[in-house]
Amino acid sequence: MELTGRKMKILAAIVDAYVATGEPVGSKLLALDLGVSSATIRNEMADLVEMGLLEQPHTSAGRVPSQKGYRLYIDRIMERKPISQAERLYLDGLLHSTAYDPERLLDNASQTLAGVTKFAAVSTSPSGGLADIRAVQFVQTSRRTAMIILLSSAGTMKNRVFRCDFDLTPEILRIFFRVINEKTAGMPVSGITPAFIQSFAASLGEMTILMSSALMALLEVAQDSLETDVCLNGQMNLLFYPEFERGNARRVMDFLERPQDLARLLLEQPGSVHVLVGRESQRPELSESSVVVARYAIDGHDAGAIGVIGPTRMDYAKLVPSVEYLAQSVGKMLTELMKEE
Repeated sequence: MELTGRKMKILAAIVDAYVATGEPVGSKLLALDLGVSSATIRNEMADLVEMGLLEQPHTSAGRVPSQKGYRLYIDRIMERKPISQAERLYLDGLLHSTAYDPERLLDNASQTLAGVTKFAAVSTSPSGGLADIRAVQFVQTSRRTAMIILLSSAGTMKNRVFRCDFDLTPEILRIFFRVINEKTAGMPVSGITPAFIQSFAASLGEMTILMSSALMALLEVAQDSLETDVCLNGQMNLLFYPEFERGNARRVMDFLERPQDLARLLLEQPGSVHVLVGRESQRPELSESSVVVARYAIDGHDAGAIGVIGPTRMDYAKLVPSVEYLAQSVGKMLTELMKEE
């Protein structure tokens, strides 16, 4: 059966009306909007049902888009709604307050997205798996304790407090800084392994005892840098949508409580922005949900992702540009922050 231009117009009109109202769409409403008789609309809708693009709820005479229908709408029909200058300034203003701190910025990004979209929003920290060490800093925190800070090319900034059995001085910390940076600056974060630390310590000779605590802290902070952190906000927004009644909300919430599964879902999506409708996520818990994911880059290198999770009844035309813009803004801010450091 051929998907004609009129059928595509009807599908688009049904998607738009259903997203706006949440109610199944009947032929009379479409006839008024499209200037075609109700009988013609009903025939076209019947064809769209046969093609698997529309569904008819049991309790209604109207039709709703199927997951296949949403997919076709997104890929072939949807016209993005551009973000206005006022909206750009508003989003940037919300982000700028935390632009000095990568972790707070990413949490703020997901909070902002949850507030704007009224869905659940999630962001992932830059992945350290492919990152290099930019620098290792030391800050004294008490007479015998100091904080080690590892900065990576992926934008991560991880720290760990360690304790020595002797009094620390600025001169000792300068030695720690010089020795460790000479050995590690520019090497992959993943290269900081127990075997590397053991070899490093052996090369220090008599200084091994002096630096043993700092070296163990270096190993721990490098392992922290390799992990992907997840910031999740707005989960409760989902409870206000009828699509998440009858136990569906419980399944989605259970999935959202698994950070690593959530991170994998976002990070395995290719391209700058990607939409997963229902079962396309290949996660049973999200079979009735949609996911919109946008990747952000730091200094031109793919780093992490920002996305929203909600019902398939989303305003994709408005949502996709918003998520994409927010991801781009986060990437620019993190890039500027890394250059300043």
